[in-house]
Amino acid sequence: MKIEQISDHIWTLKSWMFFEFRVWIVANQDGNGVTLVDAGIERMAKDILAFVEKLNKGPIKQILLTHGHSDHVGSVLKIVESTKAPVYGHPIEIPYLEGDLPYPRRKKTEQTLPKDVVRPFYIEEDGQLPSFGALQTYLAPGHSPGHVVYYHEQDQVLLAGDLFTSKKGKLKRPMKMFTGDMHEAIQSSRIVEKLKPVRLEVCHSGSVFDPAKQIASYIEEWSSLQKNRI
Repeated sequence: MKIEQISDHIWTLKSWMFFEFRVWIVANQDGNGVTLVDAGIERMAKDILAFVEKLNKGPIKQILLTHGHSDHVGSVLKIVESTKAPVYGHPIEIPYLEGDLPYPRRKKTEQTLPKDVVRPFYIEEDGQLPSFGALQTYLAPGHSPGHVVYYHEQDQVLLAGDLFTSKKGKLKRPMKMFTGDMHEAIQSSRIVEKLKPVRLEVCHSGSVFDPAKQIASYIEEWSSLQKNRI
């Protein structure tokens, strides 16, 4: 596993199996422990736990999921067994990851985590999603129905899960094979215009700097592609 500190409070942990997988460790504002964002594949659990111990900023206090696909929850059970940390996800996503509903464009259900492992976010009456310390949650569906992103305002880093992929610092569409509704995912990309992060992190490829500067052309490219198919 390769480890990189990407901001004052965030570390990226990277592993490979056919392609790249990234998870993120975020130091909690109160100095009491860390937050794990996404949990990668199962074999990453040992290295995640070892790094947190070496980091010496306290234990994993909570696990936040961008969504419930298997490559984002693979080490959850082993880490929960070791730390007893609660796991949170968007309530829209939970029936899919628990196997009650098939993900869009999939014929069969897939239970990626047992029932009642993931706790649903509390959502305010006005639709506001919760913050977890310095991380603010935003719904960004399309790749999956309850896909979310997490923004660390102080560090100006957006942890975007599978909202995008990237290539040589350029925003690219999420993997078509695993994306339920590509049009919706493209529309969700506008959250980047709203937040204007300095750095954007995705699960399966490299960082993108000043991504808001790319969103207009990113959406236009998709629109042009759709027009050409008509």
